[in-house]
Parts: sequence; C-alpha cells; structure tokens
Amino acid sequence: MNSGLEDSVFFKLVRVVNLTARPFQQRVGRRHQLTLNEWRAMAVLGAQPGLTATQVADLTGLDKMAVSRALAGLQRHKRLHRHEDPTDLRRSRLYLSSIGKELYATVSAQAREREAELFARVDPAELREMNATLDKLIASVAGTVELGTAA
Repeated sequence: MNSGLEDSVFFKLVRVVNLTARPFQQRVGRRHQLTLNEWRAMAVLGAQPGLTATQVADLTGLDKMAVSRALAGLQRHKRLHRHEDPTDLRRSRLYLSSIGKELYATVSAQAREREAELFARVDPAELREMNATLDKLIASVAGTVELGTAA
C-alpha cells in the first residue's frame, strides 16, 4: 500500500482544486480575457456587492497582493467600480459594473454547469457531508490564518 504524500487529504484537496481550475483558462479565461483570480473576486462581489478588498481576500482565501492584482485587472477592463466607504475614507467598497455583472452572469452559468458535471457521480448525501466538512475546515484554517499560525 502506498502511503506517500499523494494519499494525504491535503494533497488531494490541492489536486482537486488544480484539476478543476486547469480548464478555466481554455474554457473561460481566453474567451473573456479573465484570470482565475479575477473570476474568484468577481464571484464574491457578484454574490455580495460592496465588499472591501480585505473582505474579498478573506472570502476567496487569496492573499492581499493577488486580490489587488485581480481587482486592478477587473478595473482595467471596466468590470469593477470602487466607491469610497463613507464610514472610512481610507478604504473603498467594490461593485461590479454593468459590464462586470453581465460577464458574471455568463461565467457563473458556465461554472454551475461545470460543477454539475463534476459532482454528477457523487451521491447527494456524500456531497452534503463533504460540504459540511469543508465548512469546518475553512473555519478552522481561517482561524489559524487570522492568528498568524498557518503554514
């Protein structure tokens, strides 16, 4: 029996993310001039307009520099608007522009189709259990990252 790194849950999670993200550039990225990190930022802003860049980083799990580059790319393609936060003028609130909302609707429909394909052979009860486990992992990891103890 093989007990190498490829058998660890962490390695498998990373592999699944990489295998599912890999086709993004061919299927979506080139066609829409959209990077994967730009899409990740769009996804959270499409669901929750008015977030700050820090909140986008927290919700995507991306570091602040990656989020900054993604937001700059979205802004360069006129997919994003920044509005000053009236409660704190040092930060801005982020909103998808009409162009961004249109692209979000298109790409999110494709993402839902891809997700349905990906999980078609997974039992619904297993999927619910996996979803609950992932929520626990996210909460746990987010807590260690906030404390500065993540690897």
